[in-house]
Amino acid sequence: MPIRKRLLASAALCALIGLGGCKTVSMDDVTGSIGAPSAPASNSPEDLRRYSDRLRERYEAHPDDKQVALAYARVLRARDLTDQAAAVLQNAAIKYPRDREVLSAYGKALADAGRLQEAKNALEYADTPDDPSWSVISTRGSIADQMGDHQEAQAQYETALKLSPGEPSVLSNLGLSYALAHDLRRAEQVLREAAASPRADMRVRQNLALVLALQGKFAEAEQVSERDLSPQQARENVASIRQMISTSDRWRDLQAPRAGARPKRVSLDAGR
Repeated sequence: MPIRKRLLASAALCALIGLGGCKTVSMDDVTGSIGAPSAPASNSPEDLRRYSDRLRERYEAHPDDKQVALAYARVLRARDLTDQAAAVLQNAAIKYPRDREVLSAYGKALADAGRLQEAKNALEYADTPDDPSWSVISTRGSIADQMGDHQEAQAQYETALKLSPGEPSVLSNLGLSYALAHDLRRAEQVLREAAASPRADMRVRQNLALVLALQGKFAEAEQVSERDLSPQQARENVASIRQMISTSDRWRDLQAPRAGARPKRVSLDAGR
């Protein structure tokens, strides 16, 4: 699939179904469990597929190895093979029923696959009040967004930001949550903060471009997209978003502010 279509499909999924498909899988996530020698040459679909095949062989030879199972599931998630990732982690969760790392990964994979109630149940055991995980809390927020409870989702993201101030993946989810709640001005503010982070990746910037386009700021959206795409690809990406907005009632509905939406900036300081 061309890069423009991949990016557009990802952005549309995030905006329309509420963040469940907005994974935070990076190449560091994929390779960290088993070391650099086996790392893929790049994050291209072909290199990820080859790497996934090698991991599958390792996993089939060593099904009880937790680190191999986690690494294999991560690369499956990176390839959007969410059901397969959930199946691998379900087996790992059976073998390691009290392992927070396994349960956290399992809950995230279930959320990716849209199995929201199962994801909530798994994540209940992946975290403790005395040792909370910002990543688990952020995933709980994405589940709440998918269920339509944006206020609860935003509270979860705020909590995650207190534990990991300025984390761009959480800020990005928070910004998209505001967009889903029809507060595009606040969504833009938060996504600009996320995109300004040196830790922000392409997905964060494309989410900002999406929200800018939803507000009719197409030139700015192209400028943001050009940080990761060629000028021609950026124009095509924004043009496709513009076309979807013009032809979809659901996209246009996001542009209409809801009663009670507050335009003022919310502080995301960890000390709040």
